[in-house]
Amino acid sequence: MSVCSREIQRLANIYKALGEPTRLQIVQLLARHKELSCTELSGHLHLNACSTLSHHLKLLTDCGLIELRKEGTYHIFRLQRDEVQRFAPGVLE
Repeated sequence: MSVCSREIQRLANIYKALGEPTRLQIVQLLARHKELSCTELSGHLHLNACSTLSHHLKLLTDCGLIELRKEGTYHIFRLQRDEVQRFAPGVLE
């Protein structure tokens, strides 16, 4: 895959991730807070299924919009502001 093709695929993955309402809400929540755990995100989003939240977080992490930090048994997520600012600055407003 050429550099151009890889960048196009990366862009497609980022915009696909942001095109789903729950994932967009996650990014907006993380923009307002420094970092949030899975439990905190689930509470804000009123999601009952942890597997659904995990799926959304994995897609956002895989495309580089958020990062994961493990602290004991907790998974803490933080927004990669530079990446979001670069590809979707309107999300940060």
